[in-house]
Amino acid sequence: MTVTIPIGGMHCAACSARVEKAIGKLNGVLSASVNIATEKATVAFDPAVIRLSAIKDTIVGVGFVPLDAAKETAGADKIRREREIKSLRAKFVTATVFGLPLLYIAMSPMIPWVTLPLPKALSMMRFPLTYGLVQLILTIPIVAVGYKFYTVGFKNLLMRSPNMDSLIAVGTSAAVLYSVYNLFRVAVWHDFKAAESFYFETAGVIIALILLGKTLEAISKGRTGEAIKKLMGLAPKTAVVVDNGEEREIPVDDVMPGDVVVVRPGAKIPVDGTVTEGQSSVDESMLTGESLPVDKKPGDAVYGATINANGLLRFRAEKVGADTALAHIIKLVEDAQGSKAPIAKLADIVSGYFVPIVCLIALVTAVAWFAAISAGIAAPTPGKSALEFSLTVFISVLVIACPCALGLATPTAIMVGTGKGAENGILIKGGEALETAHKIQTIVFDKTGTITEGKPEVTDIISVSGVDKEHLLMMTASAERGSEHPLGRAIVLGAQSRGHSLLSADKFTAITGMGIEAVVNNTAVLAGNRKLMDDRRVSLAELEPDSDKLMSEGKTPMYVAFDGKAAGIVAVADVLKKSSKNAIERLHKMGIEVAMITGDNKKTAAAIAKQVGIDRVLAEVLPQDKSAEVKKLQEGGRKVAMVGDGINDAPALAQADVGIAIGSGTDVAMESADIVLMRSDLSDVPTAINLSKRTISNIKQNLFWAFGYNVLGIPIAAGALHLFGGPLLNPVFAAAAMSLSSVSVLTNALRLKRFKS
Repeated sequence: MTVTIPIGGMHCAACSARVEKAIGKLNGVLSASVNIATEKATVAFDPAVIRLSAIKDTIVGVGFVPLDAAKETAGADKIRREREIKSLRAKFVTATVFGLPLLYIAMSPMIPWVTLPLPKALSMMRFPLTYGLVQLILTIPIVAVGYKFYTVGFKNLLMRSPNMDSLIAVGTSAAVLYSVYNLFRVAVWHDFKAAESFYFETAGVIIALILLGKTLEAISKGRTGEAIKKLMGLAPKTAVVVDNGEEREIPVDDVMPGDVVVVRPGAKIPVDGTVTEGQSSVDESMLTGESLPVDKKPGDAVYGATINANGLLRFRAEKVGADTALAHIIKLVEDAQGSKAPIAKLADIVSGYFVPIVCLIALVTAVAWFAAISAGIAAPTPGKSALEFSLTVFISVLVIACPCALGLATPTAIMVGTGKGAENGILIKGGEALETAHKIQTIVFDKTGTITEGKPEVTDIISVSGVDKEHLLMMTASAERGSEHPLGRAIVLGAQSRGHSLLSADKFTAITGMGIEAVVNNTAVLAGNRKLMDDRRVSLAELEPDSDKLMSEGKTPMYVAFDGKAAGIVAVADVLKKSSKNAIERLHKMGIEVAMITGDNKKTAAAIAKQVGIDRVLAEVLPQDKSAEVKKLQEGGRKVAMVGDGINDAPALAQADVGIAIGSGTDVAMESADIVLMRSDLSDVPTAINLSKRTISNIKQNLFWAFGYNVLGIPIAAGALHLFGGPLLNPVFAAAAMSLSSVSVLTNALRLKRFKS
């Protein structure tokens, strides 16, 4: 038996891995896969050995919430996510409201060269107890709203799988507990000098910053799920079926294979099937990404969510529900999103070793110093007992190793990097995409609407001897005025852009799949493909060399005949974007292989690829197979980026290591992608990769500074200098060193603002 269990509370790859590992260990569970993108676990189990309730209890046991799959509809999921974001935002605001005055009060005495206004009652020198109590009161609400860091962090620590929550919990707890201890010294022992050792603001600021990061993460994850919701929204809610000779509107879920469905002009086709009556053109761009409508006649296949353009169609339903092409694409998007290998967060990996090692160092050194002083082997600093000296060492080690800089190293660089990207019209949806982009080895471009404009235009006019080219264009456009076909509209627009005044046409007839015929200025005009000309016995011998040349260049020849004789060709093509060639040249200079994927025939695709200098061509690829082609490249050991704009590109965008969507493309393509080029300029692709490389370099520098302070500071905090007659590191200086590491990280991250494309 296989079930899907929605899970609430997962935030990172470590969370999903922990759930997967816990479920996989259960007796009777055959396989378990946890999808962090969809927040769902797919579990295959033997119901004779284990019950579903036991699996859910295990999920609860590792700190997460199994949800009811029946209630977890798209709408309910959206509401739940919005509630989570609202809760995190409220917590961040609360932490900020209490954290800012806390920081102000705590830092005022620390900046002697600047006089900050502060009530006399809060003077550290005159009223140290009030000074400390106010800070404690301001800290309590901040710790309260960040309680999950402690419940999750300490639980993971006890389970021997510490993460960033564990670092936050240990660091802030050390600061708060040491501050409470010093407040006790002020209140009970009247040791007013202890007021200099309050670190409440350290805990407050860390929690506020991390809550901000969690809020942004929740918003980003919610946007990822919108792609699938939008795909689901494309399907019509109702269908018109023929029941006992009468038309009846029913919910689309009630359509069964074999039903005869009626679709009027302008309506969406509800399910997949085969046309039985009628002729029309169907806009399949939402599935294929191709701008040209497809002519349909009896025997042709139609697909759910596509739009019937101009004729009445009747078709026999064949694939419904989860079997439709749209449903298949939705599944591909879900699977591709779930199969992405999560990028290892260096700070999370190191924290698995860093936290227990630091805690062990703190504990061992404190016990060792206490034993040495008690045995008379070592002497404490003047005025301190063995216990006080040992406690100072213990807290100093924890405070100087507080993960503030470690926690800031990656998110600060990513925040600046993504902000700089936005300034350049590059919307980077999260740090994961930014981290992966610098490793890209192959970039796959969709053709239509990505490398090309996606809008057919007149490119060439070729006439037989005795026929003026401009007259040929004007007559053809006049005949095409009544056409709904994109090629016909392109010819009309092309003639109008050249200043031609079009004539009225009589006896206009659209010939499905072949072209049109009309009478213009008493001349019978025939315009269409070779099949139409052959059908009307129009000789094209004089135009053969030109038509072959046009097709080799990736252009579509529209043959034109006047009064039954060939008059010429009006060629139409989806022209290249101005930025395509330059972008591909830049990518080649960066050592990146460039491929193009398209449903077009190999000859047309090769012509386009040659014009822009593309290395590899993947032609005649069906929409549903694009993600499979990307996967093949990945299986060859390549890091792959996909650039596209259509809904049919969504699974490939999700499958790729980095999905890049063109801003002028469909909403679903943009939702499925990791990076969106808002200006639809392909030159932004190499710019995005360069930005990624700069950001990753900055992150590595930040981590060096963060760890560098700890590597140098921990031995000093543990009393290494005191062993050789030097001073014992005061927790004040430990906190100062920790703060300095944070400042250096932030300052270094801000250097990214100087990035230029």
